[in-house]
Amino acid sequence: MTQLKEPPVMPKLESRAEVMIPQQRSSLTGGSGLLHTEVMRLNVGPQHPSTHGVLRVVVDMEGEYVRRVEPHIGYLHTGFEKTMENRTYAQNFTFAPRMDYLHGFGYELAYALPVEQLVGAEVPERAREIRVLLTELNRISSHLVFLGTGLLDLGALTPFFYTFVEREAILDIFEAIGGQRLHQGYFRVGGVAKDTPEGFEAMVKKFLDTFDAKVDDYEKLFKTNPLFLERTQNVGVMSAAVALDLGITGPNLRASGVALDHRKTTPYSGYEQYDFNIPLGTHGDSFDRFVVRVQEMRESAKICRQSLSKLKPGAIQDPNRKISLPPREELETSMEAVIHHFKLVTEGYHPAKGEAYVPTESARGELGAYIVSDGGSMPYRIHFRSPSFVNLQALPVIGIGGLFADLITVIASLDPVMGDVDR
Repeated sequence: MTQLKEPPVMPKLESRAEVMIPQQRSSLTGGSGLLHTEVMRLNVGPQHPSTHGVLRVVVDMEGEYVRRVEPHIGYLHTGFEKTMENRTYAQNFTFAPRMDYLHGFGYELAYALPVEQLVGAEVPERAREIRVLLTELNRISSHLVFLGTGLLDLGALTPFFYTFVEREAILDIFEAIGGQRLHQGYFRVGGVAKDTPEGFEAMVKKFLDTFDAKVDDYEKLFKTNPLFLERTQNVGVMSAAVALDLGITGPNLRASGVALDHRKTTPYSGYEQYDFNIPLGTHGDSFDRFVVRVQEMRESAKICRQSLSKLKPGAIQDPNRKISLPPREELETSMEAVIHHFKLVTEGYHPAKGEAYVPTESARGELGAYIVSDGGSMPYRIHFRSPSFVNLQALPVIGIGGLFADLITVIASLDPVMGDVDR
């Protein structure tokens, strides 16, 4: 039998340039001995599953490495702000939640607060508690989408199905209280549109009783996974100084170690009465941005439990200002109620002349509506400080230097919502 010879040992090659004859290598490197690759420009999006919306990113690649990133926005421009300047203050609750479809209650609250300042409305305690409860549940559902889709971008399919089970339970609660799962338009200036339905508190309690254990399950799936650690640790690092210079807010800023949370620093809607912590990161990388949001879900659940315990019977709309529609039963017996209803529907109310802005903490960072009133029934000017628009500025800074796959990780970790960017 013929004995097979051992294959020859090949020398280890450092790069493709090493296999070239010296004359070829010299012509490619300009005589320096170092191989220079040609820069290639790639278009990612605007229709791409990992861009989390209609976002186009122009990427300059040198080999496998990202050398330049330029986000292109505007593909989802809706003109909501200009539209709201041509609608009454009450009608604008239809448009507010549609800008951030993942945290619509956050937008409704951010719009209601400055208008209430201009009108001088006093929100009853029950309405305040309902607002906080729904806003925090909505924050949880937003972070669940972030976690499920963000891990999906990294190739982990299973967590997506886990997180959406709990999100569906939250959307069932929203449907029970507002009639639809998204874009509820449930808040009003001076309170909320209607009281909670029968069985609402039991639905919320049932969800909260099991939620912390579910978060533990999420963490078991990814937090110590070596592939996840390899894909996220030291990827897209954003220092506290860079984050502050860029105006970054929300979980992205707190992942860099800055404890700015408007629910604590500039409390609104009664948040000063709640006991909760501000989760912080230490490195400001993609790993910290994932973990901070998971920890925030636990804190939001803690706020929801406190709000549920504070929920007492009472008024849900400001009784001292004629800014809410009268109860339907009064229309059958009171001519004053009929006139009040007619004027509100056809004309609306007239806030005093002036301007107002109230910073709030949405799921993505500082959100506020700057409103200018000329005394009419419609805003003279309205402009939203949307966190996704500002946070996206970090992409050209922290997205360079790594592999192309790392850029996908960075985009996912910033959690942009394009409706929140383009408006």
